[in-house]
Amino acid sequence: MTERIRSALGEHFGHAELRPGQAPVMEHLLAGRSAAAVFPTGGGKSLCYQLPALLLPGLTLVVSPLIALMKDQIDALAARGIAARRLDSTLGAEGHREVMERVRDGSLRLLYVAPERFNNERFRAAIARVRVSLFAVDEAHCISEWGHNFRPDYLKLAEFAREFGAERILALTATATPRVLEDICAAFRIAPGCAVRTGFYRPNLHLLTTPVAADRRDGKLLGLLRERPRGPTIVYVTLQRTAETLAGRLAGAGLPARAYHAGLKEEERTRVQEWFMASGDGIVVATIAFGMGVDKADIRYVYHYNPPKSLENYAQEIGRAGRDGEPAICHLLLCADDLNVLENFVYGDTPDVGAVRGLLGALFAAGEAFDLSLYEFSARHDIRPLVLRTLLTYLELEGWLEAGTPFYADYRFQPLFGSGEILDRFEGERRIFLEGLFRQARKGRTWFSLDPAAAAAALGCDRERVIRALDWLGEQRMLEVKAAGVRNRYRRLRAPEDTDSLADQLHQRMLRREAAEIDRLGQVLALAAGEGCRSAALAAHFGETLVEPCGHCSGCRGEGAVTVERRNPPIPPGLGTELEPLLESEALLGTPRALARFLCGVTTPKLSRARLGSHRLFGRLERMPFSEVLAWAEARLE
Repeated sequence: MTERIRSALGEHFGHAELRPGQAPVMEHLLAGRSAAAVFPTGGGKSLCYQLPALLLPGLTLVVSPLIALMKDQIDALAARGIAARRLDSTLGAEGHREVMERVRDGSLRLLYVAPERFNNERFRAAIARVRVSLFAVDEAHCISEWGHNFRPDYLKLAEFAREFGAERILALTATATPRVLEDICAAFRIAPGCAVRTGFYRPNLHLLTTPVAADRRDGKLLGLLRERPRGPTIVYVTLQRTAETLAGRLAGAGLPARAYHAGLKEEERTRVQEWFMASGDGIVVATIAFGMGVDKADIRYVYHYNPPKSLENYAQEIGRAGRDGEPAICHLLLCADDLNVLENFVYGDTPDVGAVRGLLGALFAAGEAFDLSLYEFSARHDIRPLVLRTLLTYLELEGWLEAGTPFYADYRFQPLFGSGEILDRFEGERRIFLEGLFRQARKGRTWFSLDPAAAAAALGCDRERVIRALDWLGEQRMLEVKAAGVRNRYRRLRAPEDTDSLADQLHQRMLRREAAEIDRLGQVLALAAGEGCRSAALAAHFGETLVEPCGHCSGCRGEGAVTVERRNPPIPPGLGTELEPLLESEALLGTPRALARFLCGVTTPKLSRARLGSHRLFGRLERMPFSEVLAWAEARLE
């Protein structure tokens, strides 16, 4: 550890020593090199950019998908007197202005944003004028198509970092397999020697697995919670309604339990999180929306009421236990009835080949340069928004399309002074321009709306001048400005000779991703079914070899392998007859995959718009494996 790092560590963070791996990562960054840090959950990844941010001259831009992480880290940094802020959807206009002013005047050391923030042309224009000394990307495994949580927006981050002239990049993750780490380093141009991986295995975590029937699971969980000494506890579930129901049952049994999921209002999520952080025995029943970035060291138990969808998710979720180094129990209650629900999440993401063909037909007929609304295209072509973004990204990576800067199609503003008072502050051509701009706005009850492109055409100027004027008036607090209606620009680089053939190729790629996701769930079952040390098997998945068995997991305790047998009900013999009237009236269900999704209770944009989710046959076969329902649908529609 260099003297610069040691001095800053003591002065700003009150520590005398660093955790394993932190020093080499920081030394790479301070020497001007980009780096990757693969540390287990709770291994101290955040300090790897927080400390260098204080020693580097410009702004450290931290990209994270987790609002909870941003909030917690910024609160902790503020308590240490370190200037850090965030830009996210919870900020009002005044808060956004204040943050951007501090970015521009150089008084901010760290700025936290979500990947989607780069879709905002105003933000991109502002950051392009700022010195970005460090571009830190949390959850960097999302950049890999073969990672467990691929997000198309992440593929663009490396390009953005280069566009802004970021002087160095730090990619951070807790769950990169060797293959995924290779993808991360290639995308961000990180030298292999600058990728620092610490040991994944944590000896204080006791990995237990118990098979349980659905009708006995609540009783089993309640018994475990009562038998074991109380301590801060997370119970992970798959569905939001399960979180609400189970938290209610535990609270009704006298336990301090509360639900947490993405469907709650922001204020309620904040209350639950703050209650849990302060509690010595609180129980949070949560979807995976909870836990990321929550830095509570004394979590004693992590229960999986429903199985995780991959070993990467499992590792992340159990990694929140026992960060204080004391023993913690991570207990998986494995129920066969859960598997179909998890699989259906995966199958619902794969569009029909006809939907992909329709999408490509629209894209390549749109002209050399065009823009589109992802929301509108998703609904029109019956492809979920995230899947649509993935398909568009594939077309970019393969050289068919080039993405431009996204823009807002609609602006709204509310004058904070009378229009005459605003115009009196200007003269000459600028006053004439603003008079004309205000005349282009349409007045609602309290807000004016403006189409920047139409206004620019009417005024004989470029669209950028309209945007700059609105932004400047907003910054000067003459207007309150809001932007909406994101549209994504594209330029066609080449057109396929056979659109259907390209659509088939993309569809096959989506099917391979589907198979990979199903295989990840299979890896979770394989871990439970293993005869030996579960800790060693999990570590091996992330490229680490244990010298000896852990001695305290279910395998080491001699509890034996856990096998999961599905007891699938048969398809009702009269179902085909029941479906006939619906199939005659709904062309939407005319393909095997669409019919299988309907019967398994999996929604799509068009199915939701047709309100078929309320039909009595929707989800009729949700307890059956999707593959079996799909085979039945194929035979039925032949």
